[in-house]
Parts: sequence; C-alpha cells; structure tokens
Amino acid sequence: MRYLEIKVIDHLDLERAPSNQLSKFWVHLTENGLAQPIYIPVMVAKGSEEGPVLGITAVVHGNELNGLSVIQKIFSKLDISNLKGTLVGVPVVNIPGINNQSRYFNDGDDLNRVMPGKADGTPSQVYAHRLLSRVIYQFDYLIDLHTASFGRVNSYYIRANMRRKVPAKMVYLLNSQIILNTEGADGTLRGAASDLGIHSITVEAGDPNTFQKEMINSSYTGIFNVMAYLKMLDIEVKMPIQEPVYCHSSHWLYADTGGILVVFPQVAQQVCIGERIAVVKDIFGEVIKEYFSPANGIVIGKNVHPICQTGARMLHLGFLP
Repeated sequence: MRYLEIKVIDHLDLERAPSNQLSKFWVHLTENGLAQPIYIPVMVAKGSEEGPVLGITAVVHGNELNGLSVIQKIFSKLDISNLKGTLVGVPVVNIPGINNQSRYFNDGDDLNRVMPGKADGTPSQVYAHRLLSRVIYQFDYLIDLHTASFGRVNSYYIRANMRRKVPAKMVYLLNSQIILNTEGADGTLRGAASDLGIHSITVEAGDPNTFQKEMINSSYTGIFNVMAYLKMLDIEVKMPIQEPVYCHSSHWLYADTGGILVVFPQVAQQVCIGERIAVVKDIFGEVIKEYFSPANGIVIGKNVHPICQTGARMLHLGFLP
C-alpha cells in the first residue's frame, strides 16, 4: 500500500527536507494503549530558493474537516518549481479525534485548550507538546483551519490579533466574510504559536463533519493570496468582490431556559439592537421565552441543534465598530 512507503520520522527537520519537491512524512508523536504509534501526516513543499516557512494545520478538532480538504487541494495545485521558501501542511492534527469522529482527544480533553502542552502531562498535553516541539516551532507563519463544532454552523470568518501588523495583513488576504479581532486564547494552537514568535491566525470555515466546496475554495484562494504577500509565489492576488465585516469583539448569547430552540438569523446576517433572534418552545410547541439582540451586530455562528438545555449557546454575535 502506498502509505506504507511514506517515511516515518520522530522530528520534522526542514533543513534536511529535499528542495524543489513535495515530501510526505508520518511524524511519530505518541503511542496508544496497545503500544501502537500515533503518527500525524505532514506534507512539505520546499522551493529551490530560500524564503519563509508557512505552516497550515487542520483538524485540531476531530470533527472539523473542511481544512483537511483545503490542504490537500493546495498541495495538489502548487507549482513547487516557482516556490520560494517552504510550505508545510498538517492535514490532520488530532488523529484520535478524527478516528473517533469526535471533537476531542481520546482522553476527553479539547486539544485546542491544552496548548502548548507538557512534556510530562496528560495524554493530550504530551501530544500537544510534541506537536509544538517536533513540527510547529519551525514555522514563521501559521494558518490554523477550523470549522464550527457539533450542532452549530459558522460563517467564513477569521480570528486574529488585529493590533499585530502581519497577522492583520494576512487576514485581509483570506477573503473572509467576517474578521474578528481577538488575541490568541490560552491553550489554543494559535496562542501557543504566537508565544513562539510565529505570526498566527485562525480560519473558521463553515460547518463540522462535512466538506463544503464554497468554504474550501475560499480558503484555498485566500491562502494563495497569503503566499503571494509573503513573496513565496509570484502570482496575482485575488481580492474579494465584497469587503469583510470587521468586528472589534464578539459574544455568545446563551439560553436561560431549556426547551426547543429556534434561531432566526442566518450566519453572516446583520441584526439590529432589539431584533427578535430566537425563541425557546416547550414540548407542546408553545413559546416560553423570546430572545432579542442586545446590540447591532453580525451573526458569526449559531446553534442549529433544536434540543436546548438551560445554558446552551444560541448565537455568536459580532459587535460592529
């Protein structure tokens, strides 16, 4: 089988990766309970000329799949003969999660809340630590691809610290619907990479457990735009027809009663203060609570799962300047 021919390594060494070609590796991170190794797939396209190292990661959450297809498409279309620098793709970070069709690592932790991990920590912490120390630390730039989680849908939006010049420039090249100004939260891959001095952004592209052609194509085009900005490729930047909506902050709205949830606005739809945005009904179909927008804003994401317990997320509202 072809995958058995791919070289297994314990540490990604970009200095030794061959130039002017695409290399594929299995990087050994940890072992499972049967002492079987857990490998992550890594693709390396190294140009013949020196340049920056851009890393693209996906499936940190095992049910967030659009980024996997984005990375595959980028490497299948990339003209390495014209590449300056190195492009690294990790199409699946969370191997146990994708195999279990679960958002979480196999110890029950969220892998994007334990970064940069610990050398002597829990299974997810050790996995995160080795990911950073064996692969990610070599990047100059990072684009981390995500989607919404189970029961929710997202617009195509970007999270970045817009006070930092380089990430802010990368964001505007990615052709998103919405830009959300946020610092990298503690425990995230973006935050851990930023602490290493890597210019990092998070792309939230669509819905979980599926491949969405439109989201994949938008991300694909945007990443090639970033490569043009970094002078890794001599290509024309393809800017969007419509400017993205900038949000200085955001907030999830939560239900304070349980029942059957209906959220009315669509993702990327702007709402006005006082606008009716959701209702919760009892099991007989009677409305028991209405919810209204607390501010003018735009819908970044929303809950589409109708069964709503008290405290459930309803709508992710981005606040406009």
